[in-house]
Amino acid sequence: MTSSTRHSQPTDLDALSAQIAARSTPFTRLLDEVGRVIVGQQALLRRMIVGLLGNGHLLIEGVPGLAKTTAVACVARGIDTSFQRLQFTPDLLPADLIGTLVYRPQDQQFIVQKGPIFSNLILADEINRAPAKVQSALLEAMQERQVTIGSETFLLAEPFLVMATQNPVEQEGTYPLPEAQMDRFMLKVVVDYPTRDEELEILDRMSQTRQRIAIEPVMHPQDIVAARELVDRIYVDDKVRHYIVDLVMATRRPEEYGLNIRHLVQYGGSPRATINLTLAARANAFLNGRGYVVPQDVKDLALDVLRHRVVLTYEAEAEDKTSDEIVTMILSHIPVP
Repeated sequence: MTSSTRHSQPTDLDALSAQIAARSTPFTRLLDEVGRVIVGQQALLRRMIVGLLGNGHLLIEGVPGLAKTTAVACVARGIDTSFQRLQFTPDLLPADLIGTLVYRPQDQQFIVQKGPIFSNLILADEINRAPAKVQSALLEAMQERQVTIGSETFLLAEPFLVMATQNPVEQEGTYPLPEAQMDRFMLKVVVDYPTRDEELEILDRMSQTRQRIAIEPVMHPQDIVAARELVDRIYVDDKVRHYIVDLVMATRRPEEYGLNIRHLVQYGGSPRATINLTLAARANAFLNGRGYVVPQDVKDLALDVLRHRVVLTYEAEAEDKTSDEIVTMILSHIPVP
């Protein structure tokens, strides 16, 4: 099969779009249900759904009190599936996460005691507070979708999604994720403060000590698995594919694209960034009810896919440059097809 045949435009885009419109309804209901509790943060909620559809994990960063943990918990409750919240602490051990072998004297044998990682949705709260060996155990499960306990290997149930949170303001007692482990996350979402109107609405909703809003399950794991099959079929035109590759390549060799930022970038995005940006764009097109990707789908998610994959030099840090500024500069410079 030639490249032109493999990437030629399908003739049934209308039929695919109709299927997507039907399959995307539960996700729209999920966003509406979570919106009953979470005020604002629409970008965060949408990117959580993109992670679910794209089979990728999320790293959510923001100062304390911005409802990061609440948002993840609400999304999990809106899906009728298993959910575990893990509070990461410096004394956590890998066995506390993945499980261990327990000796039963009456049988004189070891049995496997599975850990909380064996769940569909995992909230890894304050992941940067756990030591490196615990982070590695979690990230290995994220990448391989399996866990080895003793001599046995266990596959993790699908869908399996990790949403990890970290606070950027507290450095004492934290273990920052290395770049190689950060690359395992499909998206890094930065959560900002709410607007004044949103803050007033938060005050109205949450200012009573016994006020609790229940989240009702509106979808099932099977809905996610079925939707992913449609996401894989969403058409990506050759021009959009080249646009995605150019964006990632510009983070590695910016001088080839006329960008004078080589002295600011130590490492750029890996091929995993190209793959994840394509998957995220397809998921975004799915949520928009389309059977094809447009350049705006790529631009909408490019910052979240690339910000944690662009490693800056010491010179960039001395100039107070951020990876967000570098990615934004690349997005504004690379021509949109």
